[in-house]
Amino acid sequence: MKSRFATLLGSLAIVLMGCTGMEHSMTHDEPLENTYWKLTRVGDIAAEAVDNQREAHFVLHTEENGVAGSTGCNRLAGSYRLENDALSFGPLVTTRMACLEGGETERAFLTALEATANWQIEGLALTLRDESGEAVAHFEAVHLY
Repeated sequence: MKSRFATLLGSLAIVLMGCTGMEHSMTHDEPLENTYWKLTRVGDIAAEAVDNQREAHFVLHTEENGVAGSTGCNRLAGSYRLENDALSFGPLVTTRMACLEGGETERAFLTALEATANWQIEGLALTLRDESGEAVAHFEAVHLY
């Protein structure tokens, strides 16, 4: 009896270990639209949140083909056009608050959005690329709830 129980327990452990490994290999790509995309890197600049300011991010809202977010200093809004893997932004508007920190990231972020020609998602990571295929900005999907 003990031998059959030990065999059953060993088999169960092997099955469970196999299932755990499958979870990591079955990650899915986040959808481009209606996802909160937090800026992690723009050009050579690592994006860092500044105290008392929103983090740089955007959300593409499918209902009105609108983009909304923050540059890390100012709010941004505008429109976007999506066709397969082609993506373009504009026109974009921002508020005009003066921020003591984050100005360099804001300028680089807005420049990257204007230069965007296509996109690629791998799991939770979004990369925006220009016409030549050069990565201009990197983002991470954030789940708000």
